[in-house]
Amino acid sequence: MSMIEASGVHVRFGDRVVLESVDLAVGEGEFHGVMGPNGAGKTTFFNVLTGRVKPSRGSIRLGGEDVTGLSPHRIAAKGVARSFQIMTLFDDYSARDNVMMGLPAFRARGFDGWQAAAADRRFTDKASEALAAVGLAEKADVRARDLSYGDRRALEIAVALAQEPRVLCLDEPTSGLGSDGIQRLTALVGRLKGQLTIVAIEHDMAFLFSLADRISVVHWGQVVARGTPHELQQNEWVRRSNLGRFA
Repeated sequence: MSMIEASGVHVRFGDRVVLESVDLAVGEGEFHGVMGPNGAGKTTFFNVLTGRVKPSRGSIRLGGEDVTGLSPHRIAAKGVARSFQIMTLFDDYSARDNVMMGLPAFRARGFDGWQAAAADRRFTDKASEALAAVGLAEKADVRARDLSYGDRRALEIAVALAQEPRVLCLDEPTSGLGSDGIQRLTALVGRLKGQLTIVAIEHDMAFLFSLADRISVVHWGQVVARGTPHELQQNEWVRRSNLGRFA
């Protein structure tokens, strides 16, 4: 069964066509990579998938349900969580507090009830579970601003996991990380793989090729190649392009 199914997705900004008839299916529990050069339309596709951009035509189905054009809030409520290339954390709050603010039940209480909610063991326990899942259990009380860049990346994923998503969308997760940070992130995502559906935009081909079940190559607003990492290594278009330097 496809968890995500994009059919004929087309996005136009004025006279500029950004996505043109994009078809993409991602199976339940699959890790699906999206790669391509800058300006290819990858982030726009993510924005359509998460409700930030409404397609000019085409449809997005989530678990068989048509979610085309729904707001980001409504799509998130249906089980889609996203990390961003530019991190969006509350720097003056602890790692635990950041994760708690990602909990749907916590947000439903409203920030006016912050102190009472923050003392609720149901919320602190769930936040601790998410932090443990990304290797930050020992840093729960550290302010987000005081964490290393790699730990901040892990914290952002913990915030996303706190939403208990069916689909996790990762936008350039290795951006800004050194080799040690990438190795740690690879191990983290590897542990999550299979537990939920993951879609990742990524420039680091080694990261994608080591983890992805399948990869779609986007260029000129279209999917120009797709397949397993091994299949893409044999793809003539990929081999001729700059993307082929890794493949």
